[in-house]
Amino acid sequence: MTTTADDLREEVRRRYAESALAVTEGSAGCGCGCGSGACCGEEHADAASFGEALYDAEQRGDLPDAAVLASLGCGNPVAVAELREGETVLDLGSGGGIDVILSAKRVGPTGTAYGLDMTDEMLTLAVQTAHDAGVTNAHFLKGVIEAIPLPAGSVDVVISNCVINLSTDKPGVLTEIARVLKPGGRLGVSDIVAEDRLSPAERAARGSYVGCIAGALSRGEYLAGLEAAGFEDASVEFTHEVADGMHGAIVKATKTEAPAERGLPVIQPAAKAGCC
Repeated sequence: MTTTADDLREEVRRRYAESALAVTEGSAGCGCGCGSGACCGEEHADAASFGEALYDAEQRGDLPDAAVLASLGCGNPVAVAELREGETVLDLGSGGGIDVILSAKRVGPTGTAYGLDMTDEMLTLAVQTAHDAGVTNAHFLKGVIEAIPLPAGSVDVVISNCVINLSTDKPGVLTEIARVLKPGGRLGVSDIVAEDRLSPAERAARGSYVGCIAGALSRGEYLAGLEAAGFEDASVEFTHEVADGMHGAIVKATKTEAPAERGLPVIQPAAKAGCC
């Protein structure tokens, strides 16, 4: 049976809904998602390569337990995004809200942190964890990362934590990121990236799509995609190996061309799923 893009998206949504419910129902030790291990049939990577282990003790101490338990990322994008007071930051695939909360604290009361997620259960959890953290400048939007529900040129920084690899339309994601960024805006994401020597079939042999392995871009593909979307000064830095030839990576780039000059459509903001 052929697996379609819609099938893959639904599988990702279901896995992350299960993870959110595992946290809210008190069984977070077996949440499903990137790096979830044998709980969900994935045995491709050490648990230390994903999730809460990638945040330092001070950061974890500033967060509600639920936000930490729901972390399924492959890095710590807030640590490399160089966020500044008063900026607007967008987290793609915000999950339980850990990176949105940390970003909201970094940009301060004059800044804004948005989280975008397609999973109702994760959005509900994120709204609660942001409230518990006492942040008042965090807002959560429902939507997909291929069609970001924010206007063009409205964001200073886009971050993401092990989510872009889950999209079946990565050029569309990179184009959307470029659209919503202001001229000079920055991209700073954590993701799973393959060495250029691995073919798509070889990547698929190392793990599943929903486990954040099979859908990963190679370093060369990532850099070419960023250039095509209108970014410059792009870099992909491997940080730790999660499978043979597959790495957690920090991806950075700068958007210099105004979205209006590229003729990209403007998408008006959607109703917020909740805010604190």
